[in-house]
Order: sequence, then structure tokens, then C-alpha cells
Amino acid sequence: MKVQVNTSNAIENKDALESWASDYLNEHLARFDQDLTSIEVQLSDENHGTKGGDVDKRCMMEARVTGRAPIAVTNYAPDQNLAFRGAADKLAHALDHAFGKLDRREHRGRDTIRKDSEVVEAISTMPPQT
Repeated sequence: MKVQVNTSNAIENKDALESWASDYLNEHLARFDQDLTSIEVQLSDENHGTKGGDVDKRCMMEARVTGRAPIAVTNYAPDQNLAFRGAADKLAHALDHAFGKLDRREHRGRDTIRKDSEVVEAISTMPPQT
């Protein structure tokens, strides 16, 4: 999956950050690899680095999902590392939620083994277990 990192001018070491972010997200979201085409990350300093603040780093992540609308999350934190990791966790949760709903909807349309006459007959003839 392709990872693109965009940063504001107040964020330094963009090349190293992009390499680390790509490795981290590919590992952290590996279970969704076949469903995601790319992830766009935007890191910014809300007060542009001119003054201190409690929670002034923002990380927004947008996952492009094959055949579906993109899923986006935002996280604020005191430093860019916490902002990034928090957004990655939020994105994993949002993807779990989105794909969980999709699985439940698809499951409703499937036939169950309870409707298969051979399985029902085989189960009904089994001796009770103690």
C-alpha cells in the first residue's frame, strides 16, 4: 500500500518521517493490506511552531479503500509522534468498524447450514453428548 506524507513547514525531516511512517503503517495496518490502495497522512503544527501549547500537533490520515468511500481520522497531541500514533490507532479502529459492518451485512445474505437438509438430518440423528 502506498503511503504519502504531507507536512507543514514547521515539521522537519520529511524524508526520514515519510520512510518511517510508511513502514509503521504497513506493519500496523497489514491486515487491511488487500483492501487499501493508499493512505495519505497530513502532519501540521496548529500554531506554526511560534508559541508553545498543550496539544498543537495535528495528524490527519485518510485511507483509500478499494470500492468504497475513503475513511479519514484526525488526532491532536503535544508532539508529532503521539499525534501520528494516535491517528494510526484511530484509523485501525475505524477500518475494523467499517469492515466489521460490511462482513455482518454480507453474512445476512448467505445461507446457513441450518437450511441444508443433509446437515440437519445428520445432526438430528447424532446421539446426545454427556
